[in-house]
Amino acid sequence: MSKEPLPARPASTILLLRERGGIEVFMMVRHYQIEFASGALVFPGGSVDAGDQDIVGMTELYDNRQGFDPAALKFRIAAIRETFEESGILLARPRGADAMIAADRAEAISQAHRVAVCEGSVPFARVVAENDLVLALDQLAHYAHWITPMGLPKRFDTHFFIAKAPPDQVGAHDGRESTDSIWVSPKEALEGGESGRFKLPFPTTRNLIKLGKQPSVDAALSEARRSTVVTVLPTISKDGDRRMLRIPAEAGYDGELFESPGAP
Repeated sequence: MSKEPLPARPASTILLLRERGGIEVFMMVRHYQIEFASGALVFPGGSVDAGDQDIVGMTELYDNRQGFDPAALKFRIAAIRETFEESGILLARPRGADAMIAADRAEAISQAHRVAVCEGSVPFARVVAENDLVLALDQLAHYAHWITPMGLPKRFDTHFFIAKAPPDQVGAHDGRESTDSIWVSPKEALEGGESGRFKLPFPTTRNLIKLGKQPSVDAALSEARRSTVVTVLPTISKDGDRRMLRIPAEAGYDGELFESPGAP
């Protein structure tokens, strides 16, 4: 009797972008003791939690001028919270302002509250409310949707977003779940994956290749906003001794059949 596949845990990831003679993206090296993707170079992100769902009902805490439904809202809220926890970068505006939060104020909020939010001792909603902020959900462009293949021991249903990093917010790893962080071009990250300098998960590699096709941050955001995201649920097959992954051709990546060096 076959086992039921494990459910995929809802999760969000952000590709934070800046312009430095081309696109650079913020990435972190996950701690080697972390159970999932240990030692890998990844984008900030993680599981959607109950606090994110709570914020969906607190409409004064986020900008929803685009009219996202509750299901979409929780992924965007989680993406901004996880980015704050893992990089210290805060995608928010002072209430009533059009401009993003100033870098020095974001840094002060990070210094005061980031560890407590990471530990779960202070709700992210309280930090947003007490600092009179509004989460800038409109700054996120939906970029990709990946679901871990059936049969693997840990599965995620992950929505990827891209966003321009607020001016002068440079970010830093938390020293807990991640041990290093860099701003890196897609080309350099991919070359590092090929040389062994970096360990890149399969979806990370595909999204770096996709991002690397764009000439600028603004071009990447414009392309994402006018494109339709196709869900990617890789299927696993064997070709002799090789394990192969197939993804939908219409998802817009660099092919549909790949040899897998490990679990995506």
